[in-house]
Amino acid sequence: MEARQVNAKQGWQWIVNGFYLFFKAPLAWILLCTTLLLIAATLALIPMVGQFFFTLLSPLFLAGLMMGCKALERGEKLEIAYLFAGFRKNPIPLITVGGVYLVGQVLILGVAMLLGGSVLMDLLIDGKRVDENELRGVMSSGLTAVMVALALSIPLMMAAWFAPLLVAFKGMPALAAMQLSFFACLKNIIPLQLYTITMVVLAVVAAMPYGLGFFVLVPALFASLYASYEDIFVDTVEPT
Repeated sequence: MEARQVNAKQGWQWIVNGFYLFFKAPLAWILLCTTLLLIAATLALIPMVGQFFFTLLSPLFLAGLMMGCKALERGEKLEIAYLFAGFRKNPIPLITVGGVYLVGQVLILGVAMLLGGSVLMDLLIDGKRVDENELRGVMSSGLTAVMVALALSIPLMMAAWFAPLLVAFKGMPALAAMQLSFFACLKNIIPLQLYTITMVVLAVVAAMPYGLGFFVLVPALFASLYASYEDIFVDTVEPT
């Protein structure tokens, strides 16, 4: 299976298609995303492991939302049950995707801390007074840690971007799906850059009316992910 390369302008078209899918069932989308947010907030209350647990389960929720997008495309009704559809179809590979992503995040955080991120965090949290030379050194090492963490996080996000959809729709093993996702993103890096920049601008706009715009933007973001998947992988053969 191969991913095809699309034109740069498709980065914008994915967002347009995402909004189109949102407006086909806006109330259902808002209910789904609000429920997902409540699940994330509830798990975050669990000390130490709550956020890790949600990261592990995120591909299952995402796969369910993508199945909802496919249902909308077929003219079917978007229901709350789609949020949990990933728990019924290929859950083990989806959890594996979440596990690989979680391990990657932990390793990247560890590297950032070793490069000076921990010193910067201690300074920000404890508010300790330091002289100008010490502050300059701390800020330099902190900036290095942030840049290295960002550089390592981008390939990890590329590997995880399409992986849940490839597992859910193509029945691919987790690692193979992450590998294909990475190279699909690499092949389409220009439209993805346009997509990311546009989403950042829209996020700024959404935040202005007391953050209410995110009730529209977040569902559109999920739907645009499905649109980008369809655009890049639509011509590949479905498993029998």
